[in-house]
Amino acid sequence: MTDTTDVSELVSFPQDRTCPYHPPAAYDPLRDARPLTRIALYDGRPVWMVTGHAVARELLADQRLSTDSTHDAFPLPTERAAVVRSRRRAALIGQDDPVHHTQRRMLIPSFTLKRVADLRPRIRRTVDELLDAMVEQGPPAELVSAFALPVPSIVICDLLGVPYADHDFFEEQSRRALRGPRAEDTQDAIEQLEGYLGDLADAKRAAPGDGLLDQLVVEQYVPGHIDRRELVDLAMILLIAGHETTANMISLGTFTLLRHPERLAELRADPSLLPGAVEELLRFLSIADGMLRFAKEDIEVAGTTIRAGDGLVFSTSVINRDAGVYADPDALDWGRSARHHVAFGFGIHQCLGQNLARAEMEIALGALLTRLPGLRLAAPAEEIPFKPGDTLQGMVELPVTW
Repeated sequence: MTDTTDVSELVSFPQDRTCPYHPPAAYDPLRDARPLTRIALYDGRPVWMVTGHAVARELLADQRLSTDSTHDAFPLPTERAAVVRSRRRAALIGQDDPVHHTQRRMLIPSFTLKRVADLRPRIRRTVDELLDAMVEQGPPAELVSAFALPVPSIVICDLLGVPYADHDFFEEQSRRALRGPRAEDTQDAIEQLEGYLGDLADAKRAAPGDGLLDQLVVEQYVPGHIDRRELVDLAMILLIAGHETTANMISLGTFTLLRHPERLAELRADPSLLPGAVEELLRFLSIADGMLRFAKEDIEVAGTTIRAGDGLVFSTSVINRDAGVYADPDALDWGRSARHHVAFGFGIHQCLGQNLARAEMEIALGALLTRLPGLRLAAPAEEIPFKPGDTLQGMVELPVTW
């Protein structure tokens, strides 16, 4: 069936936020049109945007949707994504079952609640050491480079067995892979990361250590269960996702708290609120705004037929502000139960590292509040740069003093 949608009348995706912790203002009409509506991608292609909480969870659990970004029907939100379409599917997030299930099963033991509990003392030491260095240097400080980014980078390096001495390289290539700015930058960054991780895998095959990457080499690669390319793909998604997402949550979470002094004061007065506050910040900030799928066959949902080949965008920032689920959704509320948000996705592709991300956020934000009681912005809030809408949301930099 030919799609006759008039794309000139559709809201385009993605849009930049006007405030770093609120959904783009251009999405306001979509909030009124829940649970799903038509939008247009950068190239004019009309797709479905899912904006209702219940429908989002229903569809994200439906295996008639695919995450295969190499398929012609997959919705491409940017020119950068279009350039790398011809590459192989991304590990985990770009795989459907049964391959996805097989890959996920290899990794689950390293991200369980018990494993994360074992990592908490190491996370605390990392946080304390970074704050010691900030305090010794004295204010002001740039919190992204001094704290928000190194915390998850050090932790994921420890977990994977990647030398942290190489962090400048892989952090820069991760930034280019996610933000470009040109499509050629994205492709070059991916190729450089693949080369680096491939060389590292070869070194670990010759002399394995005790990291997760070493374990994959010994238990999966050497016996022939996966090939070198799949090993590199798994390492890349774990390395990039393992530091980029949490770094953005720590920096944007800190900025948001400093802009909500009443909520910040509540946390300082009662640290037991912190785990719930982390969940509320995950809901409120929704930094990964736009999970992508396409329909492999016709799907009936909410009185609408999604046709085979239709693309879908799940706007987490809008879904997590569904007033039918969250009272006063545009307000921070430590008292609400926000655990059923979709900031980590839902269904078989729900974020594998969510337990680790929660622990890192809780420890990092808690230490900031305790160690730096006078923490405040060192520049006018409206002058502090944050990231555009076509990448993970977060702060480009965050000048603070205390």
